[in-house]
Amino acid sequence: MENYYIKHNGYCPICEKNVLFTSKHFWLRDHFICPSCKSIPRERALFKAISEFFPNYKHLDIHESSPVNRGASLKLARECTNYDSSQYYPEITKGTKHPISRIRCEDLEDLSFPDNSFDIFITQDVMEHIFNPEKAFEEIARVLKPGGAHIFTVPLVNKQQRSQCRATKDEKGKINYLHDPEYHGNPVDPQGALVTMHWGYDIASYITEKTKCPTIIFMIDNIDLGIHAEYIDVLISWKI
Repeated sequence: MENYYIKHNGYCPICEKNVLFTSKHFWLRDHFICPSCKSIPRERALFKAISEFFPNYKHLDIHESSPVNRGASLKLARECTNYDSSQYYPEITKGTKHPISRIRCEDLEDLSFPDNSFDIFITQDVMEHIFNPEKAFEEIARVLKPGGAHIFTVPLVNKQQRSQCRATKDEKGKINYLHDPEYHGNPVDPQGALVTMHWGYDIASYITEKTKCPTIIFMIDNIDLGIHAEYIDVLISWKI
């Protein structure tokens, strides 16, 4: 959109500074940026949820799948003693490190971690790219400690409508497209990440039913914290 510009003085909950949030694009979800830590609204919402529900997060065992090189991911890596992360590399053996990036390879549908490993498991805009979300949610629940939580963002584009599967994969790995292919950015693949699900608000009951982990949708809209955009809900699933 031409000639679009928004700015707002506020406080970034990630870098903990008074800043001028700005966007030169109407799609605030990806463009309403903190000039200090470069975070975007959904990352600030995610960190707000982490700090509110787990104020002692710095001392907890945390794993993040597919972190980004800014905002909450960098803050957690810098401040948390027991934080680690992974990416999914199809060509790399799970549980091993990529020979170049030295980042651990993990498949959310088949994690290599022992049961009860983490207090917090984080994913940011990952769960809309999983071919078998039931298995992935079960695996994340398995590696959480009792009382731990999966805290994550995912665009709930279907809102009140039922969640919709957009692509599946057969036993031979062939993709079956149920709708026109849609891709999002992927930090480890320039071709992008295929969208396999359009989730709605029913995702909370879906996770609770499949994993027995009570799940809530944490909704926040606070422009003074730079948390103001489309699809920035945070989901929290507790292992009881």
